[in-house]
Amino acid sequence: MNKAKIVVNASYVKGVAEKTVFSTFVEHMGRCVYGGIYDKKSAHADENGFRTDVLDAVRELDCPLIRYPGGNFVSGYDWKDGVGPVENRPTKLNLAWNQIEPNEVGVDEFMKFVEKAGAAPIMAVNLGTGTPQSAAELVEYCNCEGGTYFADERKKNGTEKPYYIKYWCLGNEMDGGWQIGAKTPDEYGRIATEAAKLMKWVDPSVKLTLCGSSGSTMPTFPEWDRKVLEHAYEHVDYISLHKYYDYPENNESRVADFLGSYLDFDGFISDMASVVKYVKCLKRSKHDVYLSFDEWNIWHTTRHGKGPEVRDVSVPRGEVEYDMIDAVVFSTLIETLVNHADTVKIACFAQLVNVLGPLMTKGDKVLKQTIFYPFMLASKRLVGKVYDVITECGNFDTVYGTASDICVCAVESKENELTVAVTSLKDSPIELDVQFENFPPLNPIEMITMADSDIHAKNTFDDPERVTLSTEKFTSEKGIILKPYSVNYITFKVQR
Repeated sequence: MNKAKIVVNASYVKGVAEKTVFSTFVEHMGRCVYGGIYDKKSAHADENGFRTDVLDAVRELDCPLIRYPGGNFVSGYDWKDGVGPVENRPTKLNLAWNQIEPNEVGVDEFMKFVEKAGAAPIMAVNLGTGTPQSAAELVEYCNCEGGTYFADERKKNGTEKPYYIKYWCLGNEMDGGWQIGAKTPDEYGRIATEAAKLMKWVDPSVKLTLCGSSGSTMPTFPEWDRKVLEHAYEHVDYISLHKYYDYPENNESRVADFLGSYLDFDGFISDMASVVKYVKCLKRSKHDVYLSFDEWNIWHTTRHGKGPEVRDVSVPRGEVEYDMIDAVVFSTLIETLVNHADTVKIACFAQLVNVLGPLMTKGDKVLKQTIFYPFMLASKRLVGKVYDVITECGNFDTVYGTASDICVCAVESKENELTVAVTSLKDSPIELDVQFENFPPLNPIEMITMADSDIHAKNTFDDPERVTLSTEKFTSEKGIILKPYSVNYITFKVQR
């Protein structure tokens, strides 16, 4: 049998994994909003049109932040179209995704949704066709007490108290040629700086995320990131990263490369952290800018395309059916984010429902896809002190370099529970030996596993629990058996 060993030493701490690393994203794209979180015709619709069955599942994910309203959508969006009496709101073209936008859901409706979901928002402002003034006006609408025009408009629209939105994105993917109002780094750096100044003048407590490159393979990376940071460094708190992974359907020769995606993910984070460190040094600054990986997921674009050329808002776009191998790769990406806890302070998987979603709706049913489960586990168990982990195991070759047979992170929560998350990337069982150094006594609690004999097994509306979690007790950290291509959460109580 294959063997692997990991060593966790209490003396070596990487950082603290914040709860905000386990956040998500809602965009006006496809059926994410209309037909996803919101469907006033559904039997599950509440008094505001939000689906209670979707809300129940979202609360299980335990996401602290939800980014909104885009994404590409925000670069052509006037937030004023989505406030006030719904019957007076204009129906417009959503040019980002070639669909109709009825504007039934806007800022005020979304704030009702996040409250019911037990979350808080990350609100994005339009810096494509928008202006710094419009961005500042949105902050005024959301965060000011009253006595000014936009704060009083919020009150007139039914919300007396401010929302006090803390986190904001300064546009989206502004280096991308597909983006409405795409800009050069100097153009964007200037407008982002001015927007940041105005927004913080309205509310000095807000935390702002600057747009980084749209991906590590963009020709703009990392020069874009350096240049925009040189403009805006002292005015922002985070810089964004975006990344999606894929492998062609029915091309099993690419499975190893897909499994090695976490290596590329890891390198992207390290490179961006180096850019930030360089600009901080260049400016002789005492201010810290952290990383916000506010879009990441698996997106089988070759399998599902980008959606039909039909403008009906109910037409599916970007809907992916996730299988077991997707959940395995998804899990390694989570572990990689956690292992960069010193620099990555926010992360949002994209998106929440239907569009790249861990949740899918069909009629009055909601389905938990395979990626739902590793995220739910992580959001509940991987918040806290992150330890360095030494790994001894087999490996395999990928286009990204040599990958290990297992991907690991170790986190101790405030409740003194130490969870070792181990994802097996091997097609056969692995006997795992877990060793702890410089810890007080540890008592095994449980081992939660997600696995299936078919790596392409998926949950469907006809078989919604084909792939799910199993829990078992164990008595020793030696001789733990990892199933092939499996996600494993092994938890101990630290006797402090």
